[in-house]
Amino acid sequence: MIKKHLFNLTLRCLFILLCCSGGVNLQAQSFIVDRIIAIVGNKPIKQSDVEGMYLQYRMQGMPMSGDMKCNIFEELLTQKLLANQAEVDSLEVDPSKVETSLNRRWEVLVGQAGTEKELEKYFKKSVYDIKDDLRKSLYEQELSFNMQAEILKDIKVTPSEVKDYFYRLNRDSIPLINGQAEIAQIVMYPPYSDETISELRQRLLDLRKRVISGESFRTLAVLYSEEPGSSRTGGEIGFRSKGELDPEYVKAAWMLKNRGDVSRIVESKFGYHIIQLIEKRGDQVNTRHILMTPKPNPEAVEKAMQRLDSLSQAVKDEKVDWNTAAFYYSQDENTRFNGGLMINPADNSTLFEMNQLPKNEYEVIKNMKIGEISAPFESVDDKNKPVFKIIKLKSLSDPHRANMKDDYAFLQQMTHNAKTMSVINKWVNEKIETSYIYLDEQFRRCGLSNKNWVK
Repeated sequence: MIKKHLFNLTLRCLFILLCCSGGVNLQAQSFIVDRIIAIVGNKPIKQSDVEGMYLQYRMQGMPMSGDMKCNIFEELLTQKLLANQAEVDSLEVDPSKVETSLNRRWEVLVGQAGTEKELEKYFKKSVYDIKDDLRKSLYEQELSFNMQAEILKDIKVTPSEVKDYFYRLNRDSIPLINGQAEIAQIVMYPPYSDETISELRQRLLDLRKRVISGESFRTLAVLYSEEPGSSRTGGEIGFRSKGELDPEYVKAAWMLKNRGDVSRIVESKFGYHIIQLIEKRGDQVNTRHILMTPKPNPEAVEKAMQRLDSLSQAVKDEKVDWNTAAFYYSQDENTRFNGGLMINPADNSTLFEMNQLPKNEYEVIKNMKIGEISAPFESVDDKNKPVFKIIKLKSLSDPHRANMKDDYAFLQQMTHNAKTMSVINKWVNEKIETSYIYLDEQFRRCGLSNKNWVK
């Protein structure tokens, strides 16, 4: 007790000195001397943690309603409480998962800033320091996620709970469901001529020679790569484990020995690449690449469109049913076995809100009737490769308020979310009572939603 009292007294004295020299303003943009503003268990929160997250949210265009920095501060309090308990319970974090998350986050940040130099100016830190801060933050986030998963592992929702939840909602609280479409497709990839492939490979060989002669791979990737995500960052894809990459890409990347080495031409399911090694770290590798995909010639396009048109007519004339046609003729391995039903990547369901549909599919389907089959049209697959398809509109619902008959799965998820939130809040309040919590006096007054933090 004496040691704890002296520790608190020392902290208060330090905070008074810092406050006198710099002051605290949760909305201030000017430079503030970094300092510890809270301790949860054995985990400190620094003012730079709040400022850093605030800058990230601003860069990502998140709405800044209310006292955003106070909201971030409360997020961090909960995260630290979960992470602290995770360490007490000896929960572990996979380091490769942290690195993967870091690389993806970094790609987004650099893409939003434009360049790494602009990112340094924005955060007023070096690339090394920004990445180091992100890595530590993501590690603790993973710890807290693992703790949450442990707390919620036995959470289940029964049909009676869904029903009770729904009928307790005020009418104004019942959510509006946007119109949703269910779509089936038959897909064909046009064949590419030997001449087309030969020309593409020659273009990549020419780029490889230019790199070897001293030109910047990064610059050439920005100019010529057809992979929209990484081309903005000079072809760099960040540290990835073998399981995250195409097998042919992995094989070529791991054959490169030294930083700056460039591969021969590599064919993957995405197209054709040349790859440059940046760094290997354990079982992960960071590379740049230039991707090119062959374009079908007009004759191949015409042939694919004619085949699809004939297939569409055969289904309409009842010479073959849609599901059989999808199984035998569709070249999309993800949908041909389930009648061609497209899967929404946002929630793995077969329902799409109209604004979730790919642009080409939306333009085709907006004037269709249920059960109708479209004319053949051109689109792209999830690897950005050109495809040709016909689609069938299986179902289409009008915008409406959620109801038990049509929207049970949606209401079940709402009930599950409410139940998990209740369980987490209860756990947090119980842990606050039994954990060491210190909050800087001025941050105690910022308007925390959970008043137990300041008891």
